[in-house]
Amino acid sequence: MNYPLIDEQSVFDAVILCDGDFPVHKIPLSILRRNSFLCCCDNAGISAFDHGLTPDAIVGDGDSMPTGFRNSHSDIIHIIDEQDDNDQTKATRYCIGKGFHNIAYLGATGKREDHTLGNISLMARYMDDFGIKPVMITDNGYFIPAKGRNSFATFKRQQVSIFNLSCSHLTGEGLRWQPYAYKSMWQGTLNEATGDNITLDGDGSYMVFLTHDRKTTEPEHTSESHKNSF
Repeated sequence: MNYPLIDEQSVFDAVILCDGDFPVHKIPLSILRRNSFLCCCDNAGISAFDHGLTPDAIVGDGDSMPTGFRNSHSDIIHIIDEQDDNDQTKATRYCIGKGFHNIAYLGATGKREDHTLGNISLMARYMDDFGIKPVMITDNGYFIPAKGRNSFATFKRQQVSIFNLSCSHLTGEGLRWQPYAYKSMWQGTLNEATGDNITLDGDGSYMVFLTHDRKTTEPEHTSESHKNSF
């Protein structure tokens, strides 16, 4: 599969706005404002209205939503009480029920680290179990879950991190450092695209993070022992 570069013109079937930090970078903000269908997770609906946006749906358990807000927007609020899934997953199921499969997730990071980690990890579940194409977009870049052989549009000096989820064999092209089937999550971080495309080939699933902006400083070291240092 070929994955295009995520930029201000990127188009998705739906955008799910979570109740983390509201986006400030121009790319997620543009995607949020140009969306064709906006589904908010619980109190993210309040944030959307506060930022001049009108959600098409607000989905969640409603446990922290003010009663007045629930009453005044009852036509777009969908309360799902079950606790097996979080609000992000409930919103995902709602969007899938509308026929949407190319879904962008915004505002899914920040505020609490445990929520952030949980939300990111769910991207792989949505790909495997739901059969959709999820992309989580933050103020720094975007997460794409993938499996098998895939190409990703890049630009020179774009920072790329690869998180191995289930591969016993993983190779790639177009990167400063050759990827492999990493045993620990940190090992594939802070790689770098050398041109306008990278290719990854694995016998399982992996997650890729690509930054919005290119790295502007030249690396002091190019050895494996230094590439993962901030």
